[in-house]
Amino acid sequence: MISVLEAKQHIIKHVKSPRVEEKLLSDALGFVLAETLLAEIDTPPFDNSAMDGYAFSYSKWDKKSALTVIGEVQAGSENSLKTGANEAIRIFTGAPVPPEVDTVIMLEKVERNADKITLLDENLKQGGNIRPKGSQTKKGDVALQKGQLVTPAGISYLAGMGYSKVKVFTKPKVSIIITGKELVKAGETLETGKIYESNGIGLTAGLRQLGIEPVSVAQVDDVSESIENAIESQLNSDIIILTGGVSVGNYDLVPAALEKCGVEKIFHKVKQKPGKPFYFGTTSNALIFALPGNPAAVMTCFYEYVVTAIDALMQKTHLKTLMLSLENDFNKKPGLTNFLKGKTTENGVKILDSQLSYMLNSFAIADCLITLDEDKTEYKKGDLVVVLMIA
Repeated sequence: MISVLEAKQHIIKHVKSPRVEEKLLSDALGFVLAETLLAEIDTPPFDNSAMDGYAFSYSKWDKKSALTVIGEVQAGSENSLKTGANEAIRIFTGAPVPPEVDTVIMLEKVERNADKITLLDENLKQGGNIRPKGSQTKKGDVALQKGQLVTPAGISYLAGMGYSKVKVFTKPKVSIIITGKELVKAGETLETGKIYESNGIGLTAGLRQLGIEPVSVAQVDDVSESIENAIESQLNSDIIILTGGVSVGNYDLVPAALEKCGVEKIFHKVKQKPGKPFYFGTTSNALIFALPGNPAAVMTCFYEYVVTAIDALMQKTHLKTLMLSLENDFNKKPGLTNFLKGKTTENGVKILDSQLSYMLNSFAIADCLITLDEDKTEYKKGDLVVVLMIA
């Protein structure tokens, strides 16, 4: 067996180079930029008014007379009105500032009588309430760096510079294969010896949590040929997740099936609880994660390992890691890293009950996984622990 740290290092080492695709800007939300983007224009592209008000030449105003309003300019219009001494133009937010105008006074700070306005803003200074051309970014400036997560505000920002498409790191294609003769789908009659299948729908939901839709979800019996056929059909995916059949029983057929399908085993068994029989292998195209069948072990390995690979492929950190104080004591045996379901509190994190690998009742209310070190046996309230946020 290898350690948790060694397992994660092996996975990262075997992740293929991220793929890049060009997407419409409107479809790029949640992706990571695969290129550094430069501003294609000055923004704003012209001097414009920061608010509704009156534009005038501060230098031509005698500082005592009312101003005469000679016209108006709206947002989106071209206007070449010129102002003389003690003249003003009615202007609206975002409208281009006419030539020779250098100041805007807000609408609420004037008193208007017919075509005359009296300025009431004692604090007004030359240049006030005007957004200068290029004050946000100048043409050729770095707009967003490669590696930046595309957010709603980022989309708006890039659209404002004229971008309609961007290059991003693509999402991996992920296939799920569930093994087990004992499994039936929810809603079907549950006969003696059967259990409802939950791993497939749980993993699908986990992927959707990351914004990924699996390309295939298959369920097969514990029959070598069926398992091999299912694996062969999905080898064009970037990631294949299998559940069940990876231990040492007579019907644990997955490792042998993977070998027959040309998968190179990187490791099999990790010093951890739950999920000790965890298997990882590769082909020229795919990363193969064969997880134990117990539901809590499946979800734990998904969050701890599969998400690690997806992060590397998308150049994005999906789940946040924190250091928090334990809210309760916990004793464990040495030799295995423990991943425990937890719930964060105002003061730290609480270890939940029902930690066995087949139990999902605590997982259903957990918002994190707590990592307890391989060799440490006693944890006390107040000890700092690594916490992976999963909700």
